[in-house]
Amino acid sequence: MSDERQRVTIRELREMKGRGQRIVTLTCYDALFARLLDAAGVDVLLVGDSVNQVLAAADTTLSATLEQMIYHTKLVARGAARALVICDMPFMTYQISREDALRNCGRVLVDVGIPVMGHLGLTPQSVHALGGYRVQGRDAAAAARLLDDAQALADAGAFAVVLELIPAPLASRITKALTIPTIGIGAGPACDGQVLVLHDMLGLNEGFNPKFLKRYAALAEDVREAVRRFAAEVREGRYPGAEHSVEQ
Repeated sequence: MSDERQRVTIRELREMKGRGQRIVTLTCYDALFARLLDAAGVDVLLVGDSVNQVLAAADTTLSATLEQMIYHTKLVARGAARALVICDMPFMTYQISREDALRNCGRVLVDVGIPVMGHLGLTPQSVHALGGYRVQGRDAAAAARLLDDAQALADAGAFAVVLELIPAPLASRITKALTIPTIGIGAGPACDGQVLVLHDMLGLNEGFNPKFLKRYAALAEDVREAVRRFAAEVREGRYPGAEHSVEQ
């Protein structure tokens, strides 16, 4: 086990794969949750472009901006003492040219080298091209392409790859074939780690119910109930009481 006081590194992620130690990953968009998740022992905090849907109420991730991602990544980095912080590059910030990709990545990262984590399967930025939010790699040809793409990412120097919404047997094949870690979401149990959107697993996003999602709390109702109690006490004149007031 690593020293919890030390920052998780990309080298350690590979070592975790070698030890068969699963990598715990959650999305995160602010310093408050970063501190909580860090203290709970999460290994990787992913500042996902899902922030565009979760916090900005957009229909897709496609309109997320680089400035938006930089802002939220700075917040998460302030709150995280141990976890590795990874930032999604939003739509059209890396697809046009290598020069644009390097320039935009450089705006997010202060260190040279710019470590990259790949993403295969359902890639939300390609949701329209893929025909919607559908499982990828079901037939033999598509599975072979994903396996080849995963190896190409590893050969190109990616330090890890997210496998999203692909059949579990295919994810297992890819995980066994690669020396770099795989992080699964809707890709079965064989991946080297798992990621969920924080607000989904906490039960804050009640309208999202994919098969792969397991809710570990029901905070949406807790929030509503707390606000109802606050509102009732304010309207009835019970809050603030003497214990919440400063006397002369």
